[in-house]
Amino acid sequence: MDINYEKVLEKISRISGLDKEEVSRKIEAKKAKLSDLITSEGAAQIVAAELGIDFENEKLKINELLPSMRKVSIIGEIINLSPVRTFKNSKGEEGKVANLIIADDSSNIKVVLWDIAHISLIEKGELKQGVAVEIKNASMRNNELHLGSFSELKKVNKVFEKLMKEKIIQEKNISDFKISDNVKLRAFIVQSFEPRFFNVCPECKKKVVPEGENFICATHGKIVPERRALINLVLDDGTATIRTVLFHNILSDLGLKDLDDVEKLIHQREDLLGKEMIFSGQVRNNKFFNEPEFIVDDVIEVNVDELVEKLEKG
Repeated sequence: MDINYEKVLEKISRISGLDKEEVSRKIEAKKAKLSDLITSEGAAQIVAAELGIDFENEKLKINELLPSMRKVSIIGEIINLSPVRTFKNSKGEEGKVANLIIADDSSNIKVVLWDIAHISLIEKGELKQGVAVEIKNASMRNNELHLGSFSELKKVNKVFEKLMKEKIIQEKNISDFKISDNVKLRAFIVQSFEPRFFNVCPECKKKVVPEGENFICATHGKIVPERRALINLVLDDGTATIRTVLFHNILSDLGLKDLDDVEKLIHQREDLLGKEMIFSGQVRNNKFFNEPEFIVDDVIEVNVDELVEKLEKG
């Protein structure tokens, strides 16, 4: 069960005075009544409203947030802040967007700022790493917190005794994956594709473009590039399949050690098929295929002894 959903289930139970099992039955009944056209999280919010519980503008812990929540209010400390980016919309109008990660003592979450007034706080140096902020009237989208022009963002004097800065990784089935989930998965490799090669800047590791006989980095100019590779797999855990991407730095952990030797690489790819491994990474939306894909940042062999011990503990 999703950790955040479990926390909300506990919150509804605590406020309503009902047992968790009874609240869970109400949620499942609501889903069934709506022909399973809504998620458990959506059904939980409907049940909460029917019980007189309103999550809107109530200050929540980060680990109590659900993907479909609106008018969210939380307090957290900025633990990471990305540079402000400029973009052009479909009408050719220029806009700005900024991303930061805030944490409290329960979890952490990516926050996306779209409003110029909020972004200016970063540009003026008022919002930076280590600053505590209060957010009101924000919306959850794909496990991210988005702030628009009607949202509030301000600095607050709050000191957290403990911050949950580590990436929260959940063990999930593929069928339960949601966009932006950080997950750990035990699955079989059922398909592999030929590696794709590209060039990156040795300084910033960003992709570079060829210009004549040279390669140009947008930040560092003309450079001598580093060759990198990625491979696409299809994973199957028995509940569903998902297209998966693994990059250069972990391909050797996968078992691909001879990328430039075509004959050896063919045999190594064949050896992957049917192999069961443990993968960790993030679920993202592939814009080209318009479906989820799994971006893996760690892969390890299955330890049979550890699995048996885990099953015995139960």
